[in-house]
Amino acid sequence: MKRAMMMGPVTLLALAGCVTDREKVELEPPTAAGDTIRFTAGRCFGACPAYRLTVTPDGSGLLEPERFTSVPGPTRFTVSAAQYRQLRTGLAPWKPVTGTAKRIAQGENCTRFATDMPSYTIEWTRGDAKGGGKGAKPTRLDFQSGCMDSRYARLRTTIGAIPKTLGIEPMLKPKPAS
Repeated sequence: MKRAMMMGPVTLLALAGCVTDREKVELEPPTAAGDTIRFTAGRCFGACPAYRLTVTPDGSGLLEPERFTSVPGPTRFTVSAAQYRQLRTGLAPWKPVTGTAKRIAQGENCTRFATDMPSYTIEWTRGDAKGGGKGAKPTRLDFQSGCMDSRYARLRTTIGAIPKTLGIEPMLKPKPAS
């Protein structure tokens, strides 16, 4: 009985360590004019980094890892005006009409397709969702990177360069197992 009474508080203490009130990490609404760009790298059949990142026009960035990254949780970073501009202009030719969505996928507008490749989603939102862009529908591009049509080669190159452009490559490389 004495052992059971002592185990109660110990068990509660152990369980309390499992309960977390994890706050959702978000960026502050941007102060500079321009689009907030959200980029999601989906899973592949293998060890591709899967993550979501958000970059605001005033240089705030947030990386939210899912799999195969070197950061354990949401991580803030900053980008220069030049880095933001390079990201924005690199993606500009592929940005759909404001407030619309476009999908580049096998069987829709892609004839040469490799399987098991990650998909990418890019969203452009003007202002912040809580105030400045109130009610504004994001502009969205969904790209299945297995699409090997030559007309999308520049888009594949641009997407592949995003981690280097933003200086976040070290956050995406998994640490070797010890």
